[in-house]
This record gives sequence, structure tokens and C-alpha cells, in this order.
Amino acid sequence: MRRLEQLLRENDHKPYPAYKSLKGRYTFQGYVLSIDHVQGDPFAAPSSLSIHVAANQHGLPKEFYAKPHRRVMLQDYLLRGFYKELGRFSHKAGGSGKSGTLSVSSCGQEVLERSALTINPADGSLVLRFSAGFPAAGRTTLAMELRKMLFEYVPACAAKTLRYAVLDKAEIEKWLSLADDQKAIREQLAVKGLVAFVANGAILPRKSGVDDKPMQGAVAFVSPSEDAVTLSLPGGRSITGLGIKKGITLIVGGGYHGKSTLLKALERGVYNHVPGDGREYVITEDTAMKLRSEDGRSVKQLDISAFIRDLPSKRDTKCFSTEDASGSTSQAACTVEAILSGSKTLLIDEDTSATNFMVRDALMQKVIHSGEEPIIPFLSRMRQLYEELGISTILVAGSSGAFFEVSDLILQMKEYKPIDVTIKAKEAAEATSEKIEIPDKLAISADQRIPFPNREVTESRKVKVRGNGTDAVSINHESVELRFVEQVVDNEQTNLLGAMLRTLEEQYFNGRDPLPKCVNALHDRLSKQGIAACTQGSRGDDGRGNASGSIPGNLAMVRPQELWAMVNRYRGLNLQKPNSRQ
Repeated sequence: MRRLEQLLRENDHKPYPAYKSLKGRYTFQGYVLSIDHVQGDPFAAPSSLSIHVAANQHGLPKEFYAKPHRRVMLQDYLLRGFYKELGRFSHKAGGSGKSGTLSVSSCGQEVLERSALTINPADGSLVLRFSAGFPAAGRTTLAMELRKMLFEYVPACAAKTLRYAVLDKAEIEKWLSLADDQKAIREQLAVKGLVAFVANGAILPRKSGVDDKPMQGAVAFVSPSEDAVTLSLPGGRSITGLGIKKGITLIVGGGYHGKSTLLKALERGVYNHVPGDGREYVITEDTAMKLRSEDGRSVKQLDISAFIRDLPSKRDTKCFSTEDASGSTSQAACTVEAILSGSKTLLIDEDTSATNFMVRDALMQKVIHSGEEPIIPFLSRMRQLYEELGISTILVAGSSGAFFEVSDLILQMKEYKPIDVTIKAKEAAEATSEKIEIPDKLAISADQRIPFPNREVTESRKVKVRGNGTDAVSINHESVELRFVEQVVDNEQTNLLGAMLRTLEEQYFNGRDPLPKCVNALHDRLSKQGIAACTQGSRGDDGRGNASGSIPGNLAMVRPQELWAMVNRYRGLNLQKPNSRQ
């Protein structure tokens, strides 16, 4: 502390680059402050700092972080507390540009593992990463203003949020108990043959299209009695709600009655949620993937022949490529990619699907014979996907009853309340003459694509990776569109996806190994080593062009499905031509 204070006094009212001398580690009361990266000028991105707290300094019991699910929840709880406190002090120190800013990751309703706050389960050490705008007047340092930030504001925040002795014990126990409940439910899904669970009393509607908090006064979810299941929770407790079994589930109903709201909750159910969210006990199996059409997306050498074949242009759908996919070809590609990524549940909303990909009714079949139609509709493949590949489907449909025949469970949403209409709908389907065409055996080819490194990335002197909200990630001048990958829920996930793409280009795409081996090896490394595994490129920098090698504090964990989705939409993906394979 004394050394840092001396440096601040020496560098007050000096040219801005004088702040570079502050880089280093300084011992404060109860923690070590590390200045990891200093911004080049007051208008540049804020400086990166971190707080390091030993287990005997924070005093958190080991049982709070020994197990992964508890550790992630605890990290999330502590980070939210620090964020709230830090916001009280941001911009209190004056100056030009970003002077005086203090910021740390802002968490949403989902509980994600983040680089902003990590606890090492081996020794209990805690690291919190945040950013600060070092104050200046023009380009002259205001080191005494920075002293306020580092010696008054930051210590006050750390003292209130990073010491177990001052934390709300009951609140922490509530969060950790919820983590235990969520883990118990996830473990029981497979045992009971379920792909999802929605607890009675859950609040599914959101406050608005831009506010993901629960809607006040919303109708609480109640399962139909015939579809209710009771799951056990730790401590001899239990919970009852809708159990969606493996197979084909159809969600129907009139407009504005809650069909898409239920599907959206299931889509987000691959993540755990915080207490008070309303969806804490909406749990979907981990590999579930939301699919939709994406006009204009890129597709690279993918076998979509299970759904599209015999195109008039004679294009090869066993090795299909396009830089401007149609609604049907894009959704076919999304479906095949989800299957290849390991998804065991497909989530689909009729409203965001290509109609000609999903269904072709009997009247159309009479006019346009199957031999004249290159699309094998998803309707004809749903049963095969489950029976031959074990892949379940949850589908929202509001305008076509053609799906009744193949569905195992049909739920009608009426004023946000689900009603089991399976028997009624099946009887209506049997009374019609419309029958589903049964295509040939379903065949999804193994992914044998061979990626080569993209020289524009690997030979670039400085690789720039940037996330654009949840909509896109860019690497140098190449942007990867992600706005239709709806289970990317946080901008810090796109930041990590960008870092992972860079790592793939520099360390895994070698012209020998097939794409699945490269992508799966990287995600396996991420799972074992944590987010730090993807923050350093082969050049030894931290993904931001900084030689320090420090871990950025703005990354959040992603599933293999989102990593696959990003790679498959990457227009810079350099694949070996099929005819060059041996």
C-alpha cells in the first residue's frame, strides 16, 4: 500500500503514460490489489485490475465452494453484491474521458460461471476482476483522484462484500440451497425419462421484451394433474410440477395464451436461475437446443440430405454450402448441426420456422407430388429422430394440426394454464384422412469436415476479437452472426466465444483433424481448466493484444452447443475441399 501511494504521489500531474509504472501487485488489508493492465489514455478502454483474497482472509466455509454447482452459485452471489456496491462509487472521481469509472460484470437472471469472480476449490483463494478509468485532466494524470478510488472506494466495496463475517448468512444459505435443489432436479431428469420439468407456482412471463425480470401479477404455472411428477429435493423435501417426457411434445393454443412463453422458459431452463426469478425450478436437460430459420446465414459443406435432396440446380445436399441460405435450408442446417453437436432435445417455435421445412399438408401433396418436392418436412422426420436417434422434440404450433398424429403429449395453453388435450387431439387426427408420408430411413452423416487455419487470422500481427452484445462476435474483420442463436443470453458469452474461435484458429485447426475433434477438444479443455484455458493465444497475449497474459474479467461459460453454433456460422471457416480428401 505504501509503495503504491508513493508511486501515485510521484506520478501526479504527469503525462498519462506515467500511469504505466503502477502495474504490479500491492498488499492491502485483507487482500492483494493487482493492477494488470493500464489504459493508454483516458479515452481508451478502462484499466484492468483484480483483487486476490486468500481463504483465511475471506473466511467462506469450504463446503460453500467445494462442489462445482455450489461454487458457481456462490461466485454469482458475491459478484452481484460487489457490483451493487461498486456502482455507488463509479464516476465519483472526476476527469476526462472514462476517468473515475468503476465497473464489474453485471449478472442477468441466469447463473453463469464468469471470469469476473472465481474461487479456487483447491485452496479457497478468491480472485475478483474489475475495471477502473484512471483519472486525468486532458492527458495529464490526476493521481490523487485515483488514490481515492484505490484507497477508499475499492476497499469499502471489498470490505462489505468479500468477507464472510459481514455477509447475510441466511441469504447465502438460501442461494446455496437453491443450487442443491437445481442439481437434484437435473440428476433426476434422466432417471425418470424426462427432458424438462416446470414446477407448480413458476412464473414464466417476463416483465417486458427488454426486462427479463418476472412479470408482476402473472399467472402462476400449474401442471395438468395427469402429467404432474413429484421429484425429491435434499433434506427430505419434494417438489411437484409438469414432467415433460422424452419423445415428441406439442404445445398448442390460441394466440397470446402462453405457448411461446412456456417454450422460452424451457429454452432458458438449460441454465440455472437466481432466487426470485420465477423460473428457479424450470429445468431443461443440458443439451437442449432452440432451432429456427435463419435466412442469409452461411453453411459450409454440411450433409442436409436427410431433409433436402434433389435440388433443381443439382447442388449436392450431402455436402451443401451456401453464403446465403434460404429459410428451409438454414433450418435444415440448424437441425443437423444441433444433432451433430450432441443435442438430445430440439426446441422449435412454429412462428420462427420456415413453414415449408416444417410441414406439407395432404392437399399440397396431391398437387405437388413428393418426387417434385426436394424438402422432406420435419414433420415426417420427428418420429424417426426419436425412435432411431433418441432425440426428443418440443414444438409450439398454433396453425397446423398435422403434428397431432406423431406427438406423444399435446398441451393446450389457455390463459397461461396448460391443459392435456392429447386424447382429444389424437381422436380428431384419426377422424381426418390426412396421413403423414413416411420417408426412407433417417441418416445423419458423421461430420468429417477438415478445417485449415485461416491465414488472415494466424498471420495477422495483431488479432482483434470483440463481442457485440449477444448478436455477434468478430475476429479481425470477420463477423459471426449469433442473434438467432437464442440460448446465448449474455454478452460475456460472446466474448468467450470470440476467444475460443481465436484459440481454434491458432491451436486446433491444423488441416489434419476433423472439425468435431477440434471443437470437442477445446470445450473439454475449457471444462477441465476453466475459462483461463481460452484467454491466451499462441502468441502469449491475453486475447486483447496485452502481453500481460492476465485473464479478462468479462467472460462467461458457454455450452458445447453454442460453441458449435458459432463455428458453423463462421464465414471464415477454411475447410478442405471434399475432392481433396484421401
